[in-house]
Amino acid sequence: MVLLVVDGLGWHQLQEHGRHAPTLMSMSGGAITSVAPTTTVTALTSITTGLTPGEHAMVGYRIDLGGHVVQMLRWGDDKGDLRSTYPPDLVQPCPPFMGAAVPVISKAELEGTAFTEAHLRGSKPMGWRAASSIAVQVGQLLNAGHKFVYAYYDGVDKIAHERGFGEYYESELRNADRLVGDVAEQLTPGSVLLVTADHGQVHVGKNTKTPHHDVLMRTAHQSGEGRFRWLHAKSGAANDVLDAAREHHGHEAWVVSRDEACEAGWFGKRVTDTARKRLGDVALVPFTGTSFDEPLDSGAFSLVCRHGSLTAAEVDVPLLAIAR
Repeated sequence: MVLLVVDGLGWHQLQEHGRHAPTLMSMSGGAITSVAPTTTVTALTSITTGLTPGEHAMVGYRIDLGGHVVQMLRWGDDKGDLRSTYPPDLVQPCPPFMGAAVPVISKAELEGTAFTEAHLRGSKPMGWRAASSIAVQVGQLLNAGHKFVYAYYDGVDKIAHERGFGEYYESELRNADRLVGDVAEQLTPGSVLLVTADHGQVHVGKNTKTPHHDVLMRTAHQSGEGRFRWLHAKSGAANDVLDAAREHHGHEAWVVSRDEACEAGWFGKRVTDTARKRLGDVALVPFTGTSFDEPLDSGAFSLVCRHGSLTAAEVDVPLLAIAR
């Protein structure tokens, strides 16, 4: 079996732009739900470990690890890399792929990163430098007798973030669809290709705002990301932050306390003490096309499309199959 994860390929976006993805649209399957938050760090860890966010505790894009809010994709903060302070195998100790040494076809530059160690530890890296190599590598591995191959492609996510859902997105979707078709052609008799994603996307554009002053004056720091913003309250101010956030942002976001989110099962039926400690006091989770800005959470360019929240556009992802 080959599992191909196409980062950012939401189910609803696929349906809306399906004419550009004939191979994907012809495959068997339908929509499944991702995890909360709908972000790459959390969802990929759930895919590779088979665990909920409440169990593996990789609970967001930026996580409060007790002393530092760490951006988990680069495993650092504004001062630099924090791998020595927070070893990946301790931050996320659950073995990926049940401890099996699975071949992983992913970007070569991701090999050896801390996040790769956290969610793909013990795998056999098969790095690619051009996406066209993915299908070739899949074919080589299947013909060599491997029973399971994991592959990852991030082009759709990157284009949606930078360009939105216009002609660039459609061009990239056609490219991803060709990739899926090329991989399918490499299947050996009796093998199956499964295609899924970690999350979908929502158009936000310039609709990014700072949480209200009444909220921030009671907040010590923030974690998460724009569409799943955690507010860490100053000492004794958790209820005040919750009340202020509901008053000023309840019309545009789900505003819940840590306990409410856990009791509602957002992170799975079981939330470990480790995972709970990494959550903030209050979550701002927009159900509108809004993102909540935070100065320490910024990149090289303004994101057009975003994810992280629990809207259908972000939560629903494909699970599609083709067999030979």
